[in-house]
Amino acid sequence: MDEVHSSTVPAFSPAELGALAHLYRGEVYRSTVWRTRLDATTNWAVVATGLALSLTFSDPDASALPLVLVGLLVALFLSVEARRYRFFDFWRIRAHILELQLFGPILRGEGVRTDNGWNQTLYQDYLRPNLHISFLDAVGRRLRRNYGWIFLIQATSYVGKLLIHPEPVASFDEFLRRAMIGPIPGGYVLIAGLLFHGTWIVIALAAFFLGRRGRRPQRISGHRDALLDLARGSS
Repeated sequence: MDEVHSSTVPAFSPAELGALAHLYRGEVYRSTVWRTRLDATTNWAVVATGLALSLTFSDPDASALPLVLVGLLVALFLSVEARRYRFFDFWRIRAHILELQLFGPILRGEGVRTDNGWNQTLYQDYLRPNLHISFLDAVGRRLRRNYGWIFLIQATSYVGKLLIHPEPVASFDEFLRRAMIGPIPGGYVLIAGLLFHGTWIVIALAAFFLGRRGRRPQRISGHRDALLDLARGSS
């Protein structure tokens, strides 16, 4: 009798469905706001890199130092954007769960379904909010999407400046001399640059293959995020 009764009684009343529709609109709005903030930091990084390129190549005798300094500035923008991405991801997942678990069955003509307990899982997330992606995973994602290309342009431009501007280098020793920053030998500067960019490559690859939201997250951590399972369409 209980099973028959539960199948005939709607999970939500029309008024409750209207409230859920407004809740969905709110979650979409929040994710849109954080998406805009992501675009802002990316634009700052692009503009800063463009200014450094203009300063460096504006004159044959101009220093390559602005390209070095802009790398540090872009790294700061990356850290800010990674934090913002964590919150964007947080709101986006909630909106996607409502799309998939509430509106999805309605679109298929099945009506509102709660048999997999998605409403209880979503309620628990409202009760105890939790970010669903780590800071390093967020850094890795932003590197693969945007910042990896910005760092590549910065590094390529820096090496190009040393190699061909104001004229092509004649020897490796001359290349090292051009790389000098004040009293710091060029060899140390180049090693620091390799370590700097190598670190970002390692983070991007590690987050992709080994991160909690990477290709095989369950192999690294036995912890399952119920909300992420719902967002992926699995219960």
